[in-house]
Parts: sequence; structure tokens; C-alpha cells
Amino acid sequence: MAQTWIITGASRGLGRSIAVAALAAGGNVVAAARRPDRLADLTAAHPDRLAAVTHDAADTTAAPALAQTALDRFGRIDVLVNNAGRAVVGAVEEVGDRQLRDLMDLHLFGPAALVRAALPAMRAQRSGTIVQMSSQGGRMSFPGVAAYSASKFALEGWSESLAGDVAPFGVRVMIVEPSRFRTGFHAALEFADGADAYIDSLAAVRADMAGVDGRQEGDPDRAARIIVDLASGDDVPLRLPLGAEAVTRLYATYQRDLDNIERLANLARSADFDGMAPSVRPV
Repeated sequence: MAQTWIITGASRGLGRSIAVAALAAGGNVVAAARRPDRLADLTAAHPDRLAAVTHDAADTTAAPALAQTALDRFGRIDVLVNNAGRAVVGAVEEVGDRQLRDLMDLHLFGPAALVRAALPAMRAQRSGTIVQMSSQGGRMSFPGVAAYSASKFALEGWSESLAGDVAPFGVRVMIVEPSRFRTGFHAALEFADGADAYIDSLAAVRADMAGVDGRQEGDPDRAARIIVDLASGDDVPLRLPLGAEAVTRLYATYQRDLDNIERLANLARSADFDGMAPSVRPV
């Protein structure tokens, strides 16, 4: 039986590559995008297996209709890929409430609404895979990307809990943590207005983020094939670092955090009441 995919942000970048890979694997695809006309070539090539749909991934009220489109057209939902995303570059003082809330809408509240819309069908068929496109910036951060990382950290925490919620129903969750891939992502970055205090300290970050487009190490088509193969297979990891840089940086982040826990372990334990045995909570 052909799998049915819902992919947000499908008109370009990793989203489009995932759509192409899912079609190549024999799947049906509901490709959701603000500009579905950009998918005209794929629609023409696969008129029976691809539905290009206008969708704003940050609009939580639109989620039920997108899920219903997949059910009406193909009868099931097997894989949901929450891929749509963008970034704001700027120091914490430079990024305002509106910009921060917009990223949370796009990276957390929109995906959460779409997951809730798709889950009844997945639970009923006792199978399904939810792919959350996060970032290496969803597990570590650095100056200038606080707003972006905050939204991806939130998505990852929400998704890790989700994985436990839905496992009894045969539904899997995979959080993908890419490094830099050669898509249009960096060309579409939003830069917050620079405050004088941060011009020098963030100059290198701004220059790197603005100048990397077209030179990223990651191949989006190769990444898409990995994602499709894993999402369609039996072994779905909770987290998938994607790209050599992501492996290196995330390994170093985990090691740093483990070292810090070990260094502070005795001090941390001293905060408990005397004679109390550590409680063990279900995870």
C-alpha cells in the first residue's frame, strides 16, 4: 500500500526534496505551501499522486482542513512532515515580541495543531510517523540566534513528550536536526535591526549567516532520501542529526553537558533533604 505524506513548506528547499523523494519511493504526497504554483512541475509529472495545497504553516486554524485534504484524496495519513521554517538573526535585545511570537507560531504552535489534526487517523490505523524538522540549533545555541533556537528547543521538548504519548498506538516520532544545507533558507533570513551595542560582537555571526548561501555543505536531496528511508522503515530514531557539522557540534554539546553534570553532581545532590533517596520517575 502506498504511503500518504503531508509535507509543509514543500515548495522549496528540504521540503521540496522530501516531496520528490517520497514520490520516487511510490508515495502519495499532499504538498502544503504558501505558493503551491511553485510545485506545478511535480503536479504535472504526478497528477494522481501529488496534491499541491495552499497552506500557511503558522495558521493553527488551517490544520484540520489540511489533514482532511489528505484523507479525502488518498484515504489515510502515514507520514506528517512539519518542515516549514525560517529564522531571525539578532541579539536578544534586538528581536522584539512580534518576531519571537511569529517564530513560535511557525515552529511550535503550527506543527502542534497539525499533529493534533493528523493523529486521529494515525491512531485509527495503528500506524504513522511524525517527522519534526528541527535543527542543530534545537539542541545547542550561540549568540545571534536566540529566537530561532528558542522555537526549535520548544519543538523538540514538545515532540519528545509526544513520542511517548503516541508510541502505544504504533505512531513514531522523528526529530531531524540538520546542519546547514544548500537550500534557500539562508537567502531568506530576517536580520533584526542592529543595536549599536552588538554591532561588533555579532558582526562575524551576521556575516557568516548572510554569506553562506550557496556554499552550505549539506545536499538536500541526499538528506531527503535519508529521511524518507527512515520514516518508511522499521527503525525510526527519536533524534536524527543530519550532516557532518551537526554530528560534530551536537556530540560536543552533549559531552560538555555531561561533563558539567559530573562536575556539579555533589553540589546538586546537596540540595535534597538529608536521608532522602532519589525518586525514580517514569520516562
